[in-house]
Order: sequence, then C-alpha cells, then structure tokens
Amino acid sequence: MATPADIHSQMASAWNTRDFARFRELLHPEYSYTGGDGQEHTGGPDVGVGIAQMYAAAFGDGVLEVRRVYTQGDIAVGELIARGTHTGELMGIAATGRKMEITICNVAELRDGKLYREREYMDMMHMLTQLGLISAPAQATGA
Repeated sequence: MATPADIHSQMASAWNTRDFARFRELLHPEYSYTGGDGQEHTGGPDVGVGIAQMYAAAFGDGVLEVRRVYTQGDIAVGELIARGTHTGELMGIAATGRKMEITICNVAELRDGKLYREREYMDMMHMLTQLGLISAPAQATGA
C-alpha cells in the first residue's frame, strides 16, 4: 500500500519499467484523472492504465524523474521531469522522432492507500514546440 510520500516514486518506477500490472495496483477502484483538457476522466484503473500506456507508446524511451514531493495528509504534490523521443502516435499526432523534456506537476489524492484522484499540469505548448509541431511564440522585447 502506497503512502502519500512514496506514491510518485512508485508510479514513476512502474511507468519507467512499463510494468502496467504494478501501475494498476497503485490505483483505487474509483480512480479519476484530470489532465491538460481540464476534464475529469472517471472509470477506475482502466483510465489510469490507458493514459500511462498511451504516453509509453508515444515515447518508447520515455522516463519520468521525480524531482520533489510535498505531502499533506492524503495529498502528495510531485514535481516530475518527463523525457523521451516521440516515436509513436500521441493523441492522433504522428511520430516526429524528436526529443522532448517537460516539467509536470502531479497532484495525487490517496484513499485507502491507493491513488484515488490525479490532477496533472504540464505545458503542452512547450512539448509541442519541442516536437516541431508548432512554432515558439515570439519573444517580447523591452523598449
């Protein structure tokens, strides 16, 4: 059973080794995920495993590094770094073969020692720029 202090490292380890059975064990039966689209996706462990597998297929060499974790009660806020090469489809976007590295803020709420609710925040524009899919915004210049 995971504690708020170790949930991010256990999740990252399971994802990094592509151990989706272990990943599933970390998820509460009523697990839900809110990501970049701002919508809460309910449906239990299948939702979490599906998202993890989607990113693993898109970034075959992808790794998650846990930088810091802050806890209070049953809540753990993790700062993670995701790195990988875009070698597979990602949400309808064909592989670009380009590398990316982004910072992710992951807010994990535990219930019964399992990940119950997960909210993830990342700069998708930064990732899409690194993948060559959009242009970086023009830099502001001082007058």
